[in-house]
This record gives sequence, structure tokens and C-alpha cells, in this order.
Amino acid sequence: MPRTPADLTLPDLTGRRAVLTGGSDGIGLGIATRLASAGAELVLPVRNPGKGEAAAAEIRAAVPGAAVHLEDLDLSSLESVATFGRSLLRHGAPIHLLINNAGVMTPPERQTTADGLELQLGTNHVAHVALVAHLLPLLRAGRARVTSQISIAAAGGSINWDDLNWERSYDGMKAYRQSKIAFGLFGLELDRRSRAAGWGITSNLAHPGVAPTSLLSARPELGRADDTPQVRLIRWLSRRGWVVGTAATAGLPALMAATSAEAGGGRLYGPRGFQHLAGRPAEQGLYKPLRDEEEAVRVWRESERLAGVEFPAWPDDVQREGTRTDLTEGGHGR
Repeated sequence: MPRTPADLTLPDLTGRRAVLTGGSDGIGLGIATRLASAGAELVLPVRNPGKGEAAAAEIRAAVPGAAVHLEDLDLSSLESVATFGRSLLRHGAPIHLLINNAGVMTPPERQTTADGLELQLGTNHVAHVALVAHLLPLLRAGRARVTSQISIAAAGGSINWDDLNWERSYDGMKAYRQSKIAFGLFGLELDRRSRAAGWGITSNLAHPGVAPTSLLSARPELGRADDTPQVRLIRWLSRRGWVVGTAATAGLPALMAATSAEAGGGRLYGPRGFQHLAGRPAEQGLYKPLRDEEEAVRVWRESERLAGVEFPAWPDDVQREGTRTDLTEGGHGR
């Protein structure tokens, strides 16, 4: 079976359809290549077609005969998310794995999505909420595993309910933490609702630790002309095998969460090394900001509003543990 340098064994994924956001470079490209090597049929939604073609060619070079399908998707536009969802629904093939991996990090100045949301909140969290809602019928048909990539940054911080969109003040790192906390709370609530309502979906979380990726690199489109000092240090440490991981090892927790028979819903997977910065993947305790179920419900409801989507109704009398109820099939946009 396929193995990574850290010796994670993936199951045979032949006949399984996997959708992965952020799969055209960095950690995502490594995850995509590993999924293809295990036999999965890959759907890679990408914003930049040229970059997507290059990624697909790299995957096929590493895995001859790999099934890779590119689709257009701009996570900074909810209309683009809806269009992508409609495209896959027309195809009708069940989705067995969804890895919500794409994200942006700490633009130096506040930026907004096409829908007027703060860029990190809109891209990292709200767009992925919309994606899950639009694909829900296919996820249910495939009894899918949904793995949402959060961050070690979500270990601290909180939801800025008084200024959710960072309009009165902007702190790039606090906004990034918020986006990942919100996304984590959503992923955990998705698993609770699926279990209670019998959707058949398993939802869990992963984080990559710390590794040299493009998140903190020069990104002119984000207003960052040069690599940050942080990413320069991370690269230096990574080359020497000190403290932090590599792009390849950083993808292992998401691969474990998405494919391992031992990985369950409502759990968090990350590196098991010092401070969970690097190392072999393993389950770890939920970060404190992710443990409040009432906060998760609040995030769920507000996310539906911001994303312009509706998940199946949630009757007041549904008991979360062990209860199944007949709910409307599928999620849909308003």
C-alpha cells in the first residue's frame, strides 16, 4: 500500500471520489497526489486554470493513469461556489471524501470577498460552509467523510461577535484565528447533526502543524509583496529537520482524518510531536475554543445566513445522541 515518508498507510481508495479544495500547490498538492496514489478519483476545484493544469500534470507524472478532474472554483465568491456545486450535482456521482483544505492567511490590510465578507472569514470558513451545503446530497449519497483543515492558531482566540466582519477594526492574525475557530465549530456541529438526523456523513477536523507553505509567502494579490520573516524561519528550520514539519508531512493529519478506518467523527487530528508542530499524525484533544456546543450552534446558524444556504431543518425536539429523524433531503442555496 502507498506510504509517505512518515509511514502512514492509506487504504485502497479505488472507486472512491474525492473532492479537495486548495489542491493545486503546497500541502494540498501533496494530499491530492497521495489520494491519487491510493486509487481515488480526484476532483480538484481551482481558481487558476493554468495552475490547476500544472498540478494535474504533476499528479499524473507521479501516478500514471491517475483520474484527475479540474473544475472552476473561486472561494472568494459564493456564486462561484454555487456554480461549482451545480456542476457536480448535474454529474450526479456520489462524493466519498471531501477535504476542505484551501485557505488564506493574514493579509496585511483588510480585504473583502466578492460578497463583502472579510477575506479570511469568507474564504476559509463561509465559502466552505456553502460548499458543504451545495454538495450535501452527493455527500449523503456517498456516506462521505468530510475533513476540514483548521490551524494550530485555533488553539486560542475567539469569535468576534461584536464585529464579526472586522469592519470597525482589523487584526489579521485575530481574524485568521476566528476563521479557523468558526470553521472548526462548524465541522464538529456537522458531525453532531449528521449523527442525530441520519445523514450518513462523518465530519472531523485536521491541522497541519507548522510547515513551509505558501500561506505566509509573498502573495501580491493579498497585498504581501515579500515572504514574511515567519515563513523564512519556518523554511530554515524545516530544511534542517528541526521542530517544524515539511509540506509532505503536514498533509498527513488530513489524510489520516479523511481515510483511516481508525479516524472518527467529531475529532481533531494533528502532528503528535512537540507542541503538535510536526511529527506522525495522531488524534489530539479538541482546542478549548472548539468545545462549546452552544457556540457551535450559533456559528452554524450565522454561517447559513452569511453563506446564503439552508441545511435540512433542525426540529427543536431532536435529541442529539442516537436520534434519527426524517428530514428534508439535501442542502440548497436560498
